Amino acid sequence: MQLFGDIKRLTPVGVDAVILYFKGDTLDKANAACQRWLAMIDSAVQSSIDSPLWLKECVPSYDSLLLVFNIEDIDTHGVYAWLRALSTRQAANESSENQNVTALPHSATKTIPVWYGALSASDLSVVSKKTSLSIDEIIALHTGCTFTVYAVGFAPGFAYMGELPEVMACSRLSTPRKRVPKGAVAIADRQTAVYPSDSPGGWNLLGLTPLSMVNHSENESTALLKAGDTVKFTAISEEEFYAYHEG
Repeated sequence: MQLFGDIKRLTPVGVDAVILYFKGDTLDKANAACQRWLAMIDSAVQSSIDSPLWLKECVPSYDSLLLVFNIEDIDTHGVYAWLRALSTRQAANESSENQNVTALPHSATKTIPVWYGALSASDLSVVSKKTSLSIDEIIALHTGCTFTVYAVGFAPGFAYMGELPEVMACSRLSTPRKRVPKGAVAIADRQTAVYPSDSPGGWNLLGLTPLSMVNHSENESTALLKAGDTVKFTAISEEEFYAYHEG
């Protein structure tokens, strides 16, 4: 198969799935390509023209996109041909300025409040020793970044976000905790995340957010963050944390 656009590799996964890997000399660029393709495919799904009715699931990750298809309707070569045709149509649309592929209508910007140093979720002193940064510097760097949600996994609503500045890169704990509290905001390597529920975990904890990462209703559960979203963290006090749901 001849590769095209910003796809650097297309790998079959069994008989009913393929993974697209994207070009990019940085993770942000590769993930942006992933999000562009996700937006293109989402748009095609909503269209009455050549909608991929065979597509069962589309799962984005850091620099890749997993497509699961109905083997009774199409095979890997058919998926490849459809993707190539989609890329060609997109290029034509861009050249005629009918559509801007960099626009990601499915993405959103979210702000997450954090009580940094919450007693049940604070490794700030540990992070300070690992990075040689003061606690104030750690909080300033974390709140000063705009993060991209690269992928959602590990647990429902657990969003992997990056990237932290290199000076804040922090190795995981040598021994994972048996329990990390729900809402714990954490970092590992150059990533950050929020634990959506009580669970084991080995990331370094910075504090707690009062927000729920998964919202439940009678009919469905919806994650607050999805791949492609951008996230800002903001510092709140202990009083603001406890007052968040009051009134």
